[in-house]
Amino acid sequence: MGTRPTARTTVKADSPRLAPTPTPSPAKGLARLGTWLARRRVLVLLVTLAALVVAVPFGADVESRLSEGGITSPGSESARADDLLNTRFEGGSPHLVFIARSSGSVDAAAVAREGQALTDRLAKEPGVVEAASYWSLGRAEALKARNGRSALITVRLAGDEDQVRKHAKRILPTVIGEQGPLEVTATGTTAVRMEIEKQSEEDLVKAELLSAPLLLIILLLVFGSAVAAGTPLAVGVLAVIGSFVVLRLLDMVVQVSVFSVNITTALGLGLAIDYSLFIVTRYREELAAGRDVHPAIAETMRTAGRTVLFSALTVALSLSAMLVFPMYHLRSFAYSGIAVVILAALGSVIVLPALLAVLGHRVDAWNVRRLWNRKARTNTVRKDHEGFWHRVAMAVMRRPLPFALSVAAVLIALGIPFLRVEFADSDDRVLPSSSPAHQGAQMLREQFDSQEGSPISVVLPALDPRTDSKEVATYATALSQLPDVSRVDATTGSYNAGQEVAPPSTLSQRFAAKKATEPGTWMAVISDTEPYSERGMDLVSAVRAVPAPSDRLVGGQAALLVDSKSTLGDKLPWALGIIAASTMLLLFLFTGSLLIPLKAIVLNLLSLTATFGAMVWIFQEGHLRRLVGDFTVTGAIDIDTPVLMFCVAFGLSMDYEVFLLSRIKEEYHRTGDNVSAVAWGLERTGRLVTAAAILVATVLLAFATSELTPLKLLGVGLALAVIVDATLVRGILVPAFMRLAGRANWWAPGPLDRLHKRIGLDD
Repeated sequence: MGTRPTARTTVKADSPRLAPTPTPSPAKGLARLGTWLARRRVLVLLVTLAALVVAVPFGADVESRLSEGGITSPGSESARADDLLNTRFEGGSPHLVFIARSSGSVDAAAVAREGQALTDRLAKEPGVVEAASYWSLGRAEALKARNGRSALITVRLAGDEDQVRKHAKRILPTVIGEQGPLEVTATGTTAVRMEIEKQSEEDLVKAELLSAPLLLIILLLVFGSAVAAGTPLAVGVLAVIGSFVVLRLLDMVVQVSVFSVNITTALGLGLAIDYSLFIVTRYREELAAGRDVHPAIAETMRTAGRTVLFSALTVALSLSAMLVFPMYHLRSFAYSGIAVVILAALGSVIVLPALLAVLGHRVDAWNVRRLWNRKARTNTVRKDHEGFWHRVAMAVMRRPLPFALSVAAVLIALGIPFLRVEFADSDDRVLPSSSPAHQGAQMLREQFDSQEGSPISVVLPALDPRTDSKEVATYATALSQLPDVSRVDATTGSYNAGQEVAPPSTLSQRFAAKKATEPGTWMAVISDTEPYSERGMDLVSAVRAVPAPSDRLVGGQAALLVDSKSTLGDKLPWALGIIAASTMLLLFLFTGSLLIPLKAIVLNLLSLTATFGAMVWIFQEGHLRRLVGDFTVTGAIDIDTPVLMFCVAFGLSMDYEVFLLSRIKEEYHRTGDNVSAVAWGLERTGRLVTAAAILVATVLLAFATSELTPLKLLGVGLALAVIVDATLVRGILVPAFMRLAGRANWWAPGPLDRLHKRIGLDD
């Protein structure tokens, strides 16, 4: 290993607490596994290749098999209302809204005939529960545009979210476009979500094509060798393909969201490259130190392999926090994330060692750096070289308090905009302006007076409209007097501002239960407010506050958002508790310290708060739009994205924390000197963590090219979190904190210290 010259610095080293510990036998544990993998390298690679041949066709069509929904909270009032509307009434908010435009008035005879014929044809389509239009509803003014040249056709479909999507896929191509004198455009919740899904698939392919060559170039710059650079990419491909197989298998048991595929690809490539980078770098260091191939792999597995497995465990536990949320949209991200983390780690500690054993010293072959640097053969840091990160650490530790306060102030200032955050669900405005569904929704906003496509549904399951018509009329009248309510439709007619404006008609019977033997009725509360807005959510609260003649359930898009916010708020403390408890436990087992886990949580929260503040400033308030790619500013952030960002970003930051702590701890156990351990630990990992952060940020920033605002937000937000964590936090705050804490970094109460000696994860 050689001796290290005394660091030229004025910082006083802390007194040693621990004597140097002897190196354990590499024939045990992971070292033994490394030796076994090196000896059976051909067998391991052949088995991997065979598994890959089976996995590729099995997981190739995973996206077409996954579910598109999962954003609602099962068991919530709005979810129960929608379930009743589907089963007992076969009614509720329309899934599709068609805007039929003509060159003249929609009341012209030829236009009216075509509009009525199109409505009748839609009503007879398999899977259509109800089709209504301006013409079929007696030329209701609310369904006619202000200019008189456009009218609406609304369609309610049968079944769950997946069945609704299948019906819509069949119906839409037969309706969109020219229909006699009409030009038909489709929008509505299902049309919007189908376009979001299609755009997501296209953006995923674009992101992969963009990031792959950039990753290879960065890896070439990091390793200098084309062979070494290719090994992390190979593990990344294995992790992504393997996770597709896991998602396909999970879909046979539970519902899995199709949008989990996006996070699977990003995490798979990012983490596999992270872990492989750590393994390959350590392996090259061991070769440079004079070890033969098999002993070098054994030592790499004993040190770096152990760190990779531990890091994967921390990331997986951070992602598992999303399992506390009942929405399977979020739970799917946990399924896919945990699967890809485990596969990335296993690929790095099983497949990669076998591959390195085959390559041997040829891991440095095709060294592209020789063109300009003949000495760059191993791309390793000399043990006695005080490089950039060593100098940074020592400079910070000379004046730790000013550095810590300055960086903390910057991060807090960046986080202040998060105090103004507003949440909403994704609607048509997350799509690009060229999207037909988005353009159709904009027509609804600009040309029609009310939100006919997204009413609030009020379900009264115990009230029989045949015998309780007076109570129905009284309740509908009361609801129509609420601010922002344009109209209330019920079995007894339509109401506005406390007055009946239309008597009951044949179509009013859609508000009664389909079976005459079942009680129950429902009402459609039509508003002129955006459902995913503060006014829309306030209206839901107002509707729920009006006394009802019997038990009632309030549903619809706005109500789903209200209930989702409530569920997320209720479950968030549990998710945060899981992350905090697992971080405390694992880092204690890893370090034996009580202070280091607390430091990790505080610094990670500080970093993430800054990231969330920046996201509000950019995506909610619309600053720097041209820099990150144009998008529609709605004044709100998608409600699920911050939860997903927090769990993923916290896991990634713990990834880098473990990498850094592993080398600091290794140095501290060797020398017992806290200052020296921090400086040399940062020197050993600073370049590595920075490279890993750049690689992960490259993968994530590829999603900034997405045409979907939530994917753009996720990519930019996570990339910013990774860069801030790898630079300001790991480069400045960690050295400053550990210098201020001194020997207390490694302290634990007597009982915990003894417990760590028994069950800790020491080398």
